[in-house]
Amino acid sequence: MDNPRPEKVAVVDEVRARLTAADAALLTEYRGLNVAATSALRRSLTDAGGEYKIYKNTLVRFAARDLGLELDEMLTGTTAIAFVAGDPVNVAKALRDFSKGNPALVVKGGLLGDKVLDADDVRALAEVEPREVLLARLAGAIAAPMQQFAGLLQAVPRSFAYGLKALIEEKGGAPEATADTGTDTTDSDTTADPGTEATAEPGTDTTAEPAENQES
Repeated sequence: MDNPRPEKVAVVDEVRARLTAADAALLTEYRGLNVAATSALRRSLTDAGGEYKIYKNTLVRFAARDLGLELDEMLTGTTAIAFVAGDPVNVAKALRDFSKGNPALVVKGGLLGDKVLDADDVRALAEVEPREVLLARLAGAIAAPMQQFAGLLQAVPRSFAYGLKALIEEKGGAPEATADTGTDTTDSDTTADPGTEATAEPGTDTTAEPAENQES
């Protein structure tokens, strides 16, 4: 700019700073939107995490050139930029949804970091699931194998028990318990109790006759 006015320099500096700080910037043409519609659009973009600002094309062009960005093809007609701090998907969705009821709003393209997006890229961005949903899906994908592994660990003892039971039934039942090899297996009826006299069989006289009564 030759001898620019201070207010123009300030706007260029503002646009350059916003483009540098933003995670994304989506350029739109808003010609035909009335004041009420523009206010409604601002609110929806704010709720989605964006900030909607209107600038002159010439000043945006100077700021973009200072940053080495090729945005000239988008800087035609009336231009408003949705600056995004955070997830650009929600802002892209908000622009898409608003444009369905307000055809005067046209998305021209934008920036994702330092990558230039065309209108098709922004439409594709609007179809992506929000970051929170993607993270939840990723967490689920990581957790699923762990849950399956935990289920496998629980299933192993059950399967072993079922298999053991089937084997026992196949062999005709559980084997009988054997006597303990450390116990005395001697028949107790034939063993005299130490320290006690043996008893005679009932009906048998075991008394010895005196010597003098015995026949010689």
